[in-house]
Amino acid sequence: MFAGTGTAIVTPFDRYGEIDEDALRRLVDFQEENGVDVLVPCGSTGESATLSHAEHIHVIEIVRDQSKRAKILAGTGSNCTSEAVDLSRKAADLGVDGILSITPYYNKPTQEGLYKHYEQISRNISCPVIVYNIPGRTGCNVNVDTLMALAELPGIAGVKEASGNMTQIQSILARRPEGFEVLSGDDSITVPLISLGADGVISVAANCCPGLMSDMVGRARKGEFNTAMQLHNELFPLFNALFCETNPIPIKYVMSRMGYGTETPRLPLTPLSGKGRAVVEPVMRDLGLL
Repeated sequence: MFAGTGTAIVTPFDRYGEIDEDALRRLVDFQEENGVDVLVPCGSTGESATLSHAEHIHVIEIVRDQSKRAKILAGTGSNCTSEAVDLSRKAADLGVDGILSITPYYNKPTQEGLYKHYEQISRNISCPVIVYNIPGRTGCNVNVDTLMALAELPGIAGVKEASGNMTQIQSILARRPEGFEVLSGDDSITVPLISLGADGVISVAANCCPGLMSDMVGRARKGEFNTAMQLHNELFPLFNALFCETNPIPIKYVMSRMGYGTETPRLPLTPLSGKGRAVVEPVMRDLGLL
């Protein structure tokens, strides 16, 4: 359903800090022209944490309207279950193909709380739900037993796994029911995870290199791992550079240099530092992005 290459697209801003609709529409076109299968607006990379609810839905609406081919997996998570349900309903009403819902952050729910959170979301919307597990940002981890229990619910279609815990991810791959998708949340381990049976990636790097990422993932999914690893090695410096400071600071800088909005994220995030630019610029030159 959401297999292949997904892009966690940035939300371009203009010089006043408002949503740059023209740049966002051009970014959607750029992604689709370069083979991306899934567009993911309003994730962490899209600065969902600093978008108002009205802006959140507006971004999803623009992406849904502009997209001609790619599936839309809309970020609609919250640490408040009723708020997550409300955002998910509104996104579903726009005709998205599914929703991506991050685990509740800050309040640190128990495993029972995580289960009930996702159960409530899936009960209240008609489109598929992808669980987004990223403990480094949220302070909580969906363990394997909880995820497998969620996988039995009709509306829970898969997981974006960004725990970085290879043992946990391999356990998910070994135990998941048929049709439950496992998507890498980390560009740098995408090819290894596909070799173990994962279905694709939701990528930061695909914002600026959608063609290369699509080729890498496509080759890996076909079992052409020698070529996939060559592409991985070509992209690996970018994977590292894009996390030299907190995501999405570096990718916002890269996309601004490519003509998609300004480099300035919303506070409390700040523009890429001079030290960060010294890391990112050579990688951009080597990949021909400038």
